[in-house]
Amino acid sequence: MAIKRVWIEEGCISCNLCEDLVPEVFEVPLGEFCNVKADAGRFLTGDAAFDEKVQEAADACPVEVIRLETDS
Repeated sequence: MAIKRVWIEEGCISCNLCEDLVPEVFEVPLGEFCNVKADAGRFLTGDAAFDEKVQEAADACPVEVIRLETDS
């Protein structure tokens, strides 16, 4: 199950957990909500270990606003 796309739905509380876990994909600018970095797609190459880190961030999100699109 490769991750093809990542996005954040409304409701982020800026806890920085996702950025701490996967800084290649997520950023939380000071005083703002979490964003998926513009170039995050270049890291979504089907690498199982990396996809696992992104899935971990989504699962750990305390407000469950990280969404993933997979190829399966």
